Amino acid sequence: MLLDGKNTVVYGGGGAIGGAVARVFAREGARVFIAGRTLSKLDAVARDITAAGGKVETAQLDVLDHVAVNEHADTIAATAGGIDVALNAVSVTHDQGTPLADLSLEEFMRPVDGFLRTLFITSKAVARHMGGDRPGVILTLSEPGARLAVGGILGHGVSAAGKEAFARILAAELAPANIRVVTIRPHAIADAPAAGSYTKDVFKPVAQAAGQSIQEFLEHGLAQGTLLKRLPTLSEIAETAAFLASDRAGAMTATIANLSGGALVD
Repeated sequence: MLLDGKNTVVYGGGGAIGGAVARVFAREGARVFIAGRTLSKLDAVARDITAAGGKVETAQLDVLDHVAVNEHADTIAATAGGIDVALNAVSVTHDQGTPLADLSLEEFMRPVDGFLRTLFITSKAVARHMGGDRPGVILTLSEPGARLAVGGILGHGVSAAGKEAFARILAAELAPANIRVVTIRPHAIADAPAAGSYTKDVFKPVAQAAGQSIQEFLEHGLAQGTLLKRLPTLSEIAETAAFLASDRAGAMTATIANLSGGALVD
């Protein structure tokens, strides 16, 4: 198993991506700690993991509360003996499709402040308990908006670019401590709406303007802009995360795993 004996933390573990990754981490032998704001969603993921024979613990946690996040990480390290892998899969609802002239400062800053603040808080909390004789891995998530030159995604694009820069610089800082930092950059996710993702809320105005349903917009709009003519699935993202978190990817850091289906070509 890829992650046998590893202690893993998934922030936003009740969400579509976080839950999918947590399930795969557990299947691959990891002890999984999932944290997030909505206990019912965390419990649903935990039931799946337990039913499959995995090890999981849940914690209701506001990742914007740096004191609570630090205490949670300290507790995990004390009980489990350290933290080997952490993924920040926290979602921040934000605007897409509004041009500069109509975009408020609040809406522009919502993803910039929200995503980067949670990334800073969670990374700082877990890094103290990683590395040394046990290699540590911090996984982050980004989006194609970090590099796309299209209108209407100012806040989204800036926040995504910020997350990628954050991960790259953090990787350089933490490398001497034997901690890797790798970013996963999927596109919009084909099956995310059905899994309860907030994707439908983000793209609803754009889809409506095009006279399409959310699924039609994903399948016939965004998907057609990729080389593969399809969007990534939650399973593909989760399986990639498990590989990147494992020792098999031990030479990978300060880089981006491009799961955009060829929407972006690195």
